[in-house]
Amino acid sequence: MQLNSSDTVGVKPPDSASNSSSSIADRCRSLISRPAFELSIVVVIVLNAVVLAMGTYADLATDHDRAFDLIYNVFLAIYVVELLIRLTACGWKPREFVKDGWNVFDFLVVAAAFVPGLRANAMLLRLIRLLRVVRLIRFLPDLRMLVSAAGRSVPGVASLGAATFVLIFIYGMVGWVLFANHDPGGYGNVGQAMLTMFVMLTLENFPDNVAMGQTVSHWTILFFISYVLLASFLIFNLFIGIVLNAMEEARAQDREKHETGDLLERIRAARTALADAEAELAKTLRDDR
Repeated sequence: MQLNSSDTVGVKPPDSASNSSSSIADRCRSLISRPAFELSIVVVIVLNAVVLAMGTYADLATDHDRAFDLIYNVFLAIYVVELLIRLTACGWKPREFVKDGWNVFDFLVVAAAFVPGLRANAMLLRLIRLLRVVRLIRFLPDLRMLVSAAGRSVPGVASLGAATFVLIFIYGMVGWVLFANHDPGGYGNVGQAMLTMFVMLTLENFPDNVAMGQTVSHWTILFFISYVLLASFLIFNLFIGIVLNAMEEARAQDREKHETGDLLERIRAARTALADAEAELAKTLRDDR
């Protein structure tokens, strides 16, 4: 059956350039989502770390200086290719690319190697190469979650740190009043007293301070016990609680991110299938004409 020209109204011919770029981006997205791709990058990063460690041996680094430079350049080339693949997967859209903070970190680490004059500074060059090893965090989910939890716990830990400082200051002042004449090395001024209190957080000098306090008064035991209960036990437990809460939030966010990623992948697959169907329909209509 032949279709009239009016039957093809509203059907756009496929844009070959657009479909081609979309296909390349889809292939790159599919590639970076494969475990084999991540595993290969992890292997490269681990090998990079091994080479960096070998470079710390002076004799080995001096005798094989050119070989080390060649290996570092090979690693850099691999990282550049990986970065290009990730950029292509984002359709070369900067806004899409920077949504993932690790993409920004990878870009800065790779781009830093091309800064003019950097190779002349051996120390900076080693630091840049060392930062490449930090990229290993990106490919280890549990470690990545720990880093995320550490970032989330910063506000709570900062507040707890301020409270700890106030507590140490108060007990330092009281300790200075009580023990300045008996232990000038530990309580001679408020700074020394606060340092003594800070070290006592680990209970390292607790027995010695208690013994010194007993020479002043038997009641000083209350001073040290109250401090240990408040600082060593209460504050440390609060710190652990803050970190555990941050880890739970990071775990929930990671789970939500994976669910969102799966949904977006399904939407992309549906769009690709729809585009293929439209292209096939347009081709069929042209053939019928």
